[in-house]
Amino acid sequence: MSLMGFLDRIADVPTFDKAIEPVRRGVLAALRPPAVKDFLHGTWLGHPLHPVLVQVPVGSWLSAGVLDAVPPLRPAATAMIGTGVLASVPAALAGAADWSEQEPGVRRVGALHAVLNVTALGLYVGSLVARGKGRGGLGRVLSYAGLGLATASASIGGHMSYAQSSGASHAATAARALQHDWMDLGPLDDLPEGRPALRTGTGGSADVPLAVVRRGVRVDVFVGACAHLSGPLQEGTIEQVRGADCLVCPWHGSAFDLDDGEPRRGPAAVPQEKLEVRMQAGHVLARLSSRHQ
Repeated sequence: MSLMGFLDRIADVPTFDKAIEPVRRGVLAALRPPAVKDFLHGTWLGHPLHPVLVQVPVGSWLSAGVLDAVPPLRPAATAMIGTGVLASVPAALAGAADWSEQEPGVRRVGALHAVLNVTALGLYVGSLVARGKGRGGLGRVLSYAGLGLATASASIGGHMSYAQSSGASHAATAARALQHDWMDLGPLDDLPEGRPALRTGTGGSADVPLAVVRRGVRVDVFVGACAHLSGPLQEGTIEQVRGADCLVCPWHGSAFDLDDGEPRRGPAAVPQEKLEVRMQAGHVLARLSSRHQ
């Protein structure tokens, strides 16, 4: 087993869901205003917001650890700890928003990630209190303990991102399986008007589902797997979202602008992979964009 292999075992234990599910429902209820939730997801940024925000508390606490090792610099360490404590609040809110709409295995590992983070935060708050009372030695012990837990938690966050694809674009992964040549998706007249239809693109070893939307003589073609969690976009709907015609995922409601694939509503934070389209003899042809070739 790899060093982080135990996390995959945690991801496979459904017993944890009894404690996790009430918390998840509470997070969803607290973030009910769509604008708040989308802000925390990073839909406006085109990238998940949580990994951006966590750089501040992690960097501040690591800096505090270095400064605490040099006696003349310890007052600056206290300031760094305080900065990290304050910055951890928005980072935690963004993380909770993303966590609440992940698949069960990711939520189970994410719960451990959150428990370690909260414990580390408590240790850092205790360190600030101890330092304020003139108990510098205790303050340093608590802060170094907090740094150890925060480091372990950051490693778990990395496992969620890289091993469990939390926050990664599932559409980009599916797009890489497509061939690079123009693909014939059939006659334009066979496509329904104003709703997504399933077509398949030729892949290296298996065909790749595509979501095709006809609007008059215009056709938009997307990779069928939603960027968020691979939801089947060909089973979605076309809706007006924030003034734009969007393809809406049937699983979690992510909305992608038909014109450019940009997310107009989360939880997706990254654009949906869109293919280039041209017409030839009444047939719709599509291929991957040049960045994949």
